[in-house]
Amino acid sequence: MQILLTGGCGFIGSVLTRRLLEQGHDVTVVDIMWFGNYLQPHDRLKVLREDIRNAERIPLDGVDAVIHLANVANDPCSELNAKLSWEVNALASMRLVEHAIRHGVKQFIYASSGSVYGVKEEPEVTEDLSLLPISDYNKTKMISERVLLSYQDSILVQCIRPATVCGYSPRMRLDLSVNMLTVQALSNGRITVFGGGQTRPNIHIRDMVGVYMHFLALGEKAAGVYNAGFENISILDIARMVTEFVPAEIVVTESNDPRSYRLNSDKLLATGFQPKHRVADAIREVIDAYHAGNVLNEDNSYNIRAMKRIADLQ
Repeated sequence: MQILLTGGCGFIGSVLTRRLLEQGHDVTVVDIMWFGNYLQPHDRLKVLREDIRNAERIPLDGVDAVIHLANVANDPCSELNAKLSWEVNALASMRLVEHAIRHGVKQFIYASSGSVYGVKEEPEVTEDLSLLPISDYNKTKMISERVLLSYQDSILVQCIRPATVCGYSPRMRLDLSVNMLTVQALSNGRITVFGGGQTRPNIHIRDMVGVYMHFLALGEKAAGVYNAGFENISILDIARMVTEFVPAEIVVTESNDPRSYRLNSDKLLATGFQPKHRVADAIREVIDAYHAGNVLNEDNSYNIRAMKRIADLQ
């Protein structure tokens, strides 16, 4: 297949690009490269440095499917420039799907977020519960879903609501809970937990990539919205898991982040997907990569720090 992947240079995109190529697909990556480009050259890979807000510049002739990962990710980055967040996460998604429809693309896979549910008291958060996003980032994801699904008579739309992703990527992120706590233990011998009682769902990066590959293969057999998260663990318990591998002191402080929910992915499992990796695997991977010198505790590993360095956020 001919695949157009936005955000293919990112944390998940770098791993997904490699998997798509391994499976024999032809891949065009579109990425603004705010965080660099860690992709290796390949005969079936084209990499275009472009802002996805310029949808008309994105080549879609002959493309079979779009996997849309590119976005201003996480709450702090969205709060840094709300206008940019809405333009990139919502408006650009609408322009991209319209552009795809005009070029006869058959399938559009969208990376939403499990955070669209907000704070939930239900023991299991399923896809039929109401969406009550509590930040601009969460709201842009909810609106994007609704916009994209409004085009489902013209193109196959699959919206994936991932849990927090963990594990190693060439474009590493250390602002994600498992990765962050592991590197804190490694570099400081001390883990700082904000709150700690909040339960959050998690998914290993290789399973996250597997989910996108799964929906690409299923096509029309699985349209609509799907949760993707398999281990619901409190932040404090994640810290305790880390200390099973790396001796470290855990310091608990107050938090103003009330988000706590347990993501249920039975709908995804019913399509035949089976996760193969766990949070403990991600911790081990990050430790190994850190000792090998492949994980650097630098600004570019934190989205908000890197974005603050970008002068033109218009």
